Parts: sequence; C-alpha cells; structure tokens
Amino acid sequence: MTRSDGSREAGEETGRYLVLLREDATASAMRTMTRVAGLNAASTADVSIADAADAFRVADGLLLHDLGVAVVTAAPDQADALVAASAERGPLARIEPERVVRAYTAPTADRSPADAETLTWGLRALGVDDNTVTGAGIRVAVLDTGFATDHPDFTDRDVEARSFVSGEDAVDGHGHGTHCIGTACGPRRPGQGPGYGVAPGSEIYAGKVLGNAGTGTDGDILSGIQWAVSNGCAVVSLSLGAPTRPGDPHSETFETIARRALRRGTLIVAAAGNESDRAAGVIAPVSHPANCPSILSVGAVDAEGAIASFSCGTVDPERAVDVVGPGVDVYSAWPLPDRYHTISGTSMATPHVAGVAALVAERHGARAWELWARLGQTARRLPLPSTDVGSGLVQAP
Repeated sequence: MTRSDGSREAGEETGRYLVLLREDATASAMRTMTRVAGLNAASTADVSIADAADAFRVADGLLLHDLGVAVVTAAPDQADALVAASAERGPLARIEPERVVRAYTAPTADRSPADAETLTWGLRALGVDDNTVTGAGIRVAVLDTGFATDHPDFTDRDVEARSFVSGEDAVDGHGHGTHCIGTACGPRRPGQGPGYGVAPGSEIYAGKVLGNAGTGTDGDILSGIQWAVSNGCAVVSLSLGAPTRPGDPHSETFETIARRALRRGTLIVAAAGNESDRAAGVIAPVSHPANCPSILSVGAVDAEGAIASFSCGTVDPERAVDVVGPGVDVYSAWPLPDRYHTISGTSMATPHVAGVAALVAERHGARAWELWARLGQTARRLPLPSTDVGSGLVQAP
C-alpha cells in the first residue's frame, strides 16, 4: 500500500488484506472488488466455513458473510485500487494489511499444585470453590492452537473442533490451545490432581486459528470468530495477539467485527499481551486485537494478587485493560503424554475470564454488553492502579 505522500513501503509485495464492508453490502462488495481490483472472492454464504481454507486456496479471497469482512490476497496495485474504492461512497469501508499474531506465554516456575489442593489457585481466586453454576448450556469458543481430543479428562464431553489453518487439522500440536480450553471449560473434578476448569458444564467450540508453531493470521482469527458467532457462542476467548506501540491505533476492522458480534450476542475476550517488563520499568500498551474498545481486554495477576511483570497495561486511555484474571503459574490440561502443564501469560488469564463469563451467562441469562457489564461490576477491586487491572479480578456469580 502507498503512504499518504504517494511513496510505497520498501519491499512491499503481494500480501493478504482485510477488507471491511459496509452494513448489508456483501453482494455489491464482491462486484466492486472484481471491478476495481480484478479479485474474485469465495463467500461463506455459498461455501461452508468448514471449507474456508480450501476455498481460499482456489480463490483470491474469502468473504465472511456473517461478519461483513473479506480476507483477500492482493498485489500492491490491487491493494491500492481497493484503498481508493474505500475512500469513495460504496460498499468497501476500510482496507488493512493482515497481521501475524502469536500465542501469548511467559516464563513460569512450572510448579505442580500441592497434593492437598482440590482446585487450582486460580479457581479459588475467582470464587469457584463454593459455586454450583457450571456454564451448562453456554457455548464457549476458544480460538487457539486446537485441542487434544484424546485427553482423558474430556472423554465425556462433546467438543466441536474445527481448523481454520491451511494444511493442519484441529488436533493441538502445540499445547497452548488445550491448556486454554482446560482452564475455561475443563473439569473441576478430574481423574487426578486438582480441578482446573472454570465452566465444566459449558459446550466447547475449539477453533484452530494458530498453527502448531503457535502463530497465525488475522484472517484465520476472523474465520474462527465467524464460526463462533454463527454457532451462537456466547463467549469467544482469544489468548493471542500482536504487540503494539504507544499511540498505535486499534484495528477498525476488528473493532467493527467485535461490535457486530456483540449485536449477535457474542462477547469477545482477548489477552492484553505479555510485552511488559515491569521489573525494568517497562509497561507496554495493550496488544492487538485486545486494544479494540469493544473487545474485553484481560491482564494477568499472580496468586498474591500482584500484577504480573509481563502483563501489558493501559498506556493509551482508549486502549485499556478492562479486567484481570489469574495468569501466573497456571495448571491446566496439556496434550498427552504430559496430560497437565503449568504455564504463565495473559493467555492463561483470558480463559479464566471466559469461563467466568459462561457462568454469568448461565446464572443471569446475560449476553453481549450486559455480560461485559456484569463481569466488571462484580469484579473484586484490587489495591492496584486501574490502568493495570481495570475493574479488578473477575468473580464467579
């Protein structure tokens, strides 16, 4: 894409772009993309989202019909033509280069829970220990590195698993996704060790949007979000992101998609990021896509209630940390043969919050903005700056 002064970024080549469409403009948008840029995109109105990756390989892009956004592969001149069309009155609202994102993990002590514990410290901190609500009937989508479908703690659970990563199935070849699913939706009484799942009665939707190497793209994430929204998931958990710099704007495409998802009853919860080094005095801004105002941004605290050294903070007022969850030395499920693993990160805090959201959704029938409000209003206030912890540590209803 060209800069505002007309020059082009050095080394720019054919790449993938997000094309945000105006409301109810999918048909005319496809015609416009063909007319101005010669691009022919497949649409999920015609192609099952399950076949999205295959459709992308044979077309110039994929239009996610329910969300009103297309992911296209375009040469620089085609991208410029799309930018020019978005500046006019028409169906194209905005064009953004696609980002690469990664799973968020941080160094951990890798300690195993004490034998006497019946629940992990994270579940106890959320008030789950004396809670009878399980998230029954609530669909939770965890979009990550997939899921270890052979994990013995989930043999009695129905899991909808789908891959949006080209060339990879939904099986978790990394571990991060299984860990996050375990925290959000796993058991409170597993076969061995302490209970680690916040919402054991919830319905699991495991979307693979990060490859086995732990990285992925905006387009795959958006495909996963469309899948979750179209399946009526009340919560989407994103333990992933890309770092930002102070003053960087949030993605208007992801912000619009988050608002559209909320209108459909789906709340998106995302990790604030691990780029801080608070011991060295460095507080990094909230990462993409958690920095979008309509995505609930989650920071991490440890078992003593202190902010994690790696947890990103509110550097720019409009891109804030909204709540925090347990994110240091978190024990949860892991692919066999390990079965369990202890890791840290805002990635670990996020599924704790997603699980509590499922409990609140079951208890109060809350969805979307009401669900967001209840999570903030009932959070336990902490003696820490709101720029670090937002409304506080979420609590089970």
